[in-house]
This record gives sequence, structure tokens and C-alpha cells, in this order.
Amino acid sequence: MTLEKLEFKTEIKQLLDLMIHSLYSHKEIFLRELVSNASDAIDKARFDSLTNTDILEGDSSWKIKITVDKDAGTLTISDNGIGMAKDEVISELGTIAHSGTKDFLKAIQDKDAQDNPELIGQFGVGFYSSFMVADKVVVVSRKAGAGAKSAVEWESTADGSFTVEDVEKHTRGTDVILHLKPEGTKYLEEWEIRSTIKKYSDYIEHPIVMDVEKEEEDKDNKDKKVKVIKEETLNQMKAIWLKSKSDVDEKEYNEFYKHISHDFADPAEVMHYRAEGTSEFSALLYIPSKAPFNIFYKDYEIGLTLYVNRVQIMQHCEELIPVYLRFLKGVIDSSDLPLNVSRELLQKNKHVEVINKNVTNKALGVLKDMKEKDFDKYIKVYTEFGRILKEGIHVDFSRRDEIADLLLFQSSKTKAGEYTTLQQYIDKKPFKQKEIYFITGASREEVEKSPYLEAFEENDFEVLFLLDEIDGFVMENFEFKENKFKSVIKGDIDLDGTKDKDKKDSKKKFEKLIELFKDKLKDEVKDVRLSGRLKDSACCIVADDGDMDHNMENIMKAMGQQVPVSKGILEINPSHAIFEKMNGIFEKDKDSELLPRYINLLHDQALLLQGSKLKDPASFAKEISQLMADNLGNQAG
Repeated sequence: MTLEKLEFKTEIKQLLDLMIHSLYSHKEIFLRELVSNASDAIDKARFDSLTNTDILEGDSSWKIKITVDKDAGTLTISDNGIGMAKDEVISELGTIAHSGTKDFLKAIQDKDAQDNPELIGQFGVGFYSSFMVADKVVVVSRKAGAGAKSAVEWESTADGSFTVEDVEKHTRGTDVILHLKPEGTKYLEEWEIRSTIKKYSDYIEHPIVMDVEKEEEDKDNKDKKVKVIKEETLNQMKAIWLKSKSDVDEKEYNEFYKHISHDFADPAEVMHYRAEGTSEFSALLYIPSKAPFNIFYKDYEIGLTLYVNRVQIMQHCEELIPVYLRFLKGVIDSSDLPLNVSRELLQKNKHVEVINKNVTNKALGVLKDMKEKDFDKYIKVYTEFGRILKEGIHVDFSRRDEIADLLLFQSSKTKAGEYTTLQQYIDKKPFKQKEIYFITGASREEVEKSPYLEAFEENDFEVLFLLDEIDGFVMENFEFKENKFKSVIKGDIDLDGTKDKDKKDSKKKFEKLIELFKDKLKDEVKDVRLSGRLKDSACCIVADDGDMDHNMENIMKAMGQQVPVSKGILEINPSHAIFEKMNGIFEKDKDSELLPRYINLLHDQALLLQGSKLKDPASFAKEISQLMADNLGNQAG
């Protein structure tokens, strides 16, 4: 038997250090996490055994056993589930394979993390919480169906390394043995174990057992009591989703939610119902009150837990819900699907399609009712999940209006923290307004100061503030109840109907000056034209109707995407005094050296207003300083 010593990956070393010096006030979650892992291992074995009975090894009973050894100071959590081979042990216990690892580590270092222990469970690193209470952890595991000599023993004291060794194990599954720290020995007490299992693991569907010492009557002498050791089940194993709604109280719903979500907060909404008809199933679904830490990472596991006649088939069945409802948690128990259904079959199964449609309709209906009946509660839910819900506009064409009706927006006519709906926007807009105007940006503070809003404010047109990265993708070509969405930073704008009147005169007046702008900036912009959106600012840069705007370009670049090169359009405000004076200079001396300098300065100014970097900031600063000096010299003279 060879003993190998291996180093943890860097992120594991960091995580272990945090666990050892943990500030968490809920250290008991280590037991929840280990029991949950054991339950997952049993579910995997039970499912695999449907098509491979060798996994059972002659034993079709399933259980999780907690063993206390006060003399040795150890607590052992054992399961007879799927187990792990040597390479799996090294991989699973030596690496964190998550895209948001750095952010996660930063989050749990935060001083507020002690009040957010759900981070550990939600991120899938629950095993390492063992080191909050143990100074040494030993894992002995054998793959179900493999021989007794194929087991492996993993051991670590969280010193930056671990050892693995080939050992014998005569039963399938995994034993996790915790050598408890002095302050962790309270978890050897029966009452502490019972209360922790009751609090966190009561709904685990497999028996969680423990040997308990009890006093019983002596069979030979009824007046005498004798101590006996009996295996006792600590959890109720209730399939709460199969109960009638009238038989489940709010506390039970909340406890089950916390069990399946690894959350510590109560859910915002519960949906418990039985569907009958072409496909029969029971559903217990939850809308969380807080978004999971890692919900926007690519490896976030989407989907509901799927059961077939109380047998868990898979934990994260993506096919049961659309991606824009991935924040939903819960259980679906179908009586129409076969027990050995595979993920490939699920993708084409008509019953799964019916479930998906039913769950989607139910969830959207509940959100609609919440918005109409308890708007303050809906705002809290929307603040957490609105960004995800918006994705439905892009991917679910059959429900676009239904989803759009659920969206909330800040706008140029709402106070900070207040919202309007699309229907409210349409009901309030002036008769002459034909489109729904919006502006994208990173924050309200940024967009409400934008010069692009000047003409809209003057004409009393409301502009929606779209502040999520996804908004540019989703809303660009959207139409709500025959009202098209129009970006205020793209295309030509004519709000007051002056395009064929005053603008015609202005265009004629500044025609030659504009041609000079076009010539001097031919390598920088696509076009130069008069603006219908500016009232106070001198100029701005806008994207053409078919092009990507500057905000979207930045988002795409941040995502590592290739962005096609497109030149903007420089719009000038004909009512601004600077153009009147520039035009006067041009009429006197079209070759004046001042004109190119002003043109370049105005272009740079427009780039800054757009949020772009200047090609030559030093030259811009130098030119500004020189113009100031010239003006001050004239004033002094």
C-alpha cells in the first residue's frame, strides 16, 4: 500500500485557511453539508442501480450513519452510496472547479460573511467546512461495485497538503472521520447532533441513524433497568411535496426550502400544487428572497430536483424550467416518466415539455399576482432577479409581452429607487410620442446627467434607464404593444417635428461648415450632422441605427468578445453659440487655423461625454490650456 503526499491547489489552501480561522457563527453547518453530500452519493447509487444491479452488492437498503467516539474525539458520517475511486478522491477533494472562486473567497473573507453561511453550501464547498470544527479529517471511500481492495484513504490536517493511500473497505460508500478540535467536541453530544439534524436535515429522504444508549426493562427482572444500544433514526424523511397544502404549515415549507437550497433566509414565495391531465406531477417550488452568490457564473447549476414516484432521478434537471427562471428552487415528482430516464431522453420527452410549460405559466402567474397585489414585495424580488427575468424577452418569443409586463424600470421621471412599468410608461406618454425611449448605462447617476437626454426633457418625454448589462441585447429590437423601443444614443432623433422646418434653415446656414467638419474628421467619424437631441451641449457622438452603441461595445469587450470596428456619428447643436462664432470665422476666412483646432477639440469633447478614451489626452489638455491662455490674454489686453 503506497502512501502519496499531494499539494492542495492554491484556492483550496486559501479556503482551508479561512475555514480554520472561520468567523462563522453557524459552525454546525458542517454536519448539514456532510449529510447532504452523503445523501447525494446515495441518490447517485440508487439511480445507477436501476440499470446496474452490481452496484447494490446484495444490499438495497440505504442509510447515513453518524458514529460518535468520545474517547477518540471523533465524529464519523458514513453512507452506503456511490463512493469514489482514487482519482475521484484526488480530484474532488483537492480542487475547486468553479469560475467564481476568487469572488467567492473574497466574499467569505468579508466581515459580514459570518451572517451568510449559505455561501459555503451554495458554492458547493461544504466538505471543507469540516475544518471549522476538526483539526484532522480522514475520508475512506470505495466505489460501489468495485472490490474491497480498491478503497482509498484520504487524510489532511489542512496544512496545505493531503495524503492518499490504498486501503481495504468491505462495504460500498464513504466514511468521513472528523478528529474534532477541543472546541468542537460538543458535536459528540447526542442532543447537539439531534438538534442539528432536526434543524437542517429533517427532510433528507434517506434515514440518518445513530446508535443511542437507552434504558429498558430487564427481560428477566422487570424491576431492573438495563442499558442497551439501539440504532435510531433521527430524521422524519417526509416527502413534503406529496402532502396536501392544508397539511403543511409555513414553518415546514421554509425548513424544506432551506434544506434544498442551502439558504438561511426564508423564501419570498411558495408554490405547492398538483397538476393533472396529460401529464400528472406534484410540484413544490420556491422563489428565493435573495439571489444565490454564484447565480451569474457559467457553472451555476440550473434546474429543479426531479423525482419519479419519490425516487430522485437528478438534482439539477435543466429541462424542467426555462433559463430565465433559473432562480426557482424546488421539486417535481412525476408519475409518468420511467425510473431509468436519461438526460438525453428528458430533452425530447413530451411529459417534460408539459411540465416545463406548466411550471413556467405558474411562476409567471405568481409573479404577476405579486406585482399587482403586493408591489413592495415584488420590488424586492425583482431587485434580486429582474436581470435574469429579462432574458426571457430574448429567448421566449411566445411569452415576450407577458414577461415584459413584469419588468420594472427607473426612468427620467422616477425618483431614485422608484420604478415604472411599460404599461404605465405607455399610458403616460404624449400622443405625439411614437416610441419607447431608453438609454443604457452603468448607473442612474451616470445616465441622468447625460447630454443625450436634453431634448427629451425639454419635450417632456420620459426615457427609461436601462442599467443592466443585458439590456442592450434584450431591448434593442423589442416592441411592446406596438410601441417600438428606441435608444436615445442611436440613430437620428426628431422630437419636436422641426426636421423639415427650422432644421432645413440651419442645415443650409451651416452646410459648408459641416462639410469642413466632415473633411477634417473623415478618419474618425462616419458622418457629421445637425442634432435633434441636444439643447445645451455643443455636440455628441451617436451610433448609427444598425451599429452597436458605445455601452454595448464596452460590455462585449469586457466579455472578451471581438467587437466590429464602427465609427460614430458626430452631431452638432446648431443653436449653440460656438457654431455661430465658428461659422462667422469660416465666412471670413475658411482657411483659418483656429477652425481645425476647434473641430478637434469638439470631437474630443464628444468622446469624453460618450465615456471614451481620447487618442491623445496630452494634446487635448495642451490645446485647452492654450485656448485659455489666448482668451485670458485678450481679456487682459
